[in-house]
Amino acid sequence: MNGDLLQRLTEVLESRKGADPDSSYVAGLYAKGLDSILKKIGEEATETVMAAKDGDPDKIVYEIADLWFHTLVLLAHQGLKAEQVLAELDRRFGLSGLQEKAQRGR
Repeated sequence: MNGDLLQRLTEVLESRKGADPDSSYVAGLYAKGLDSILKKIGEEATETVMAAKDGDPDKIVYEIADLWFHTLVLLAHQGLKAEQVLAELDRRFGLSGLQEKAQRGR
């Protein structure tokens, strides 16, 4: 993901925290609280799975964009930054999935 786009999205999501819930979709999600945000992520994850099963590349990209967007909303709501996720992915880079899982001790 383009870092500039990620930064712009992060800024917009932060600015929506203080917005009137009737003026912004994201402000409305924040106002409804964590359960509503999580429900939306679940819906988008399901739609992503269905798009993948259908095999339509454009639909897959569209649904993943929705899923990523709503996970960014969750991060902002929780006071976290996308950069923290990127740092975790960077930490894992070059480490096999099996090694990473073993390091977690789960």
